[in-house]
Amino acid sequence: MKLRQTAWLTSGLVMVSVLLAACSSSGGSSASSSTSASASSTSSASSGGLKTGLKVFIIPKNLGNNYFTTADSAKTGGAIAALDTLGETGTETSGTAATPASQIPAIQAAVSKGANVLILSATDPTALCPTLESAMKRGITVVTYDSDAPTCRDLFINQASTAEIGTSEVDVLASELHDTGDIAIVSAAASATNQNAWIGYMKQELTKYPNMKLVSIVYGNDDPTTATQVTQGLLEQYPNLKGIISPTTVGIVAAAAVLDTAKYRGKVLLTGLGTPDSLKKYVADGTIKEFELWNPANLGYLAAYAAVEYASGKINGTQGQSFSAGKLGTFTIGADKTVLLGPPFTFNASNINNFNF
Repeated sequence: MKLRQTAWLTSGLVMVSVLLAACSSSGGSSASSSTSASASSTSSASSGGLKTGLKVFIIPKNLGNNYFTTADSAKTGGAIAALDTLGETGTETSGTAATPASQIPAIQAAVSKGANVLILSATDPTALCPTLESAMKRGITVVTYDSDAPTCRDLFINQASTAEIGTSEVDVLASELHDTGDIAIVSAAASATNQNAWIGYMKQELTKYPNMKLVSIVYGNDDPTTATQVTQGLLEQYPNLKGIISPTTVGIVAAAAVLDTAKYRGKVLLTGLGTPDSLKKYVADGTIKEFELWNPANLGYLAAYAAVEYASGKINGTQGQSFSAGKLGTFTIGADKTVLLGPPFTFNASNINNFNF
């Protein structure tokens, strides 16, 4: 299945090289920051009526994850780049594990440091809520991106249609397997909101392919070692396995490394969500034929613009409200206070070398 090419793919924005250096930091510490404006007080900008000097903390699921490094970094054109443009102070911080227990202290620390805005990818749809609700009661704007906590945030910046991500990954693998064979899913954390929503649509889409059977779902917790181990376990437990879907950028790289041997290459097919730079080797040698993603830097950039618009009182989450996201153009708030970046894009041998992120 070929998905339509989005505007960011035809612009010069995605053709620039993106630095994917992983963050390294102890849990809850600051990984990167921008100091373009004083955070001691906020004021209205002369253009557009947006506040400047906001203290914004970007809290990904975990540090050291290349996907979030790309989404958040100033060097990649992510969230902190947008905050620099808007005159805000942006800091990326989180724990090192993609779990609520690791993420919650980072949220609490950000609040104690005087945060005006929290932008976070939720490791759990409900476990973070007491902490986030406490922050919101203090007047702190809470925007989720990548993975939602729907009952305890002001806005959610969704990377692509949840249904489209789930169904398209099944369709890609079905085409490669000629609609037949046992398959498995290597997910991130069992509590991850986005992963579970995509998997729900995968299961629905599989009803269209009666000769394809989902035999197992395993969880790598966005940890390379764990993802490697659970992939190896699948291959041992299901010797007739024909395909794997890994809707996580960490999981798909780990699974590809396991399958990149003469025993499995081309015999157990793999697709999912990954960054082009991390998977070029595996596409070149035939371990992966096709995979999908969006531009993570654009996701972070959009989240930052939306968060500042909200914190400035320019939008309040009402469906149909529109706002500018700078170089990305104008976006409209949809149902459930959700803003959609756009559809995923399919990468394969014919186009992957055109992209660097």
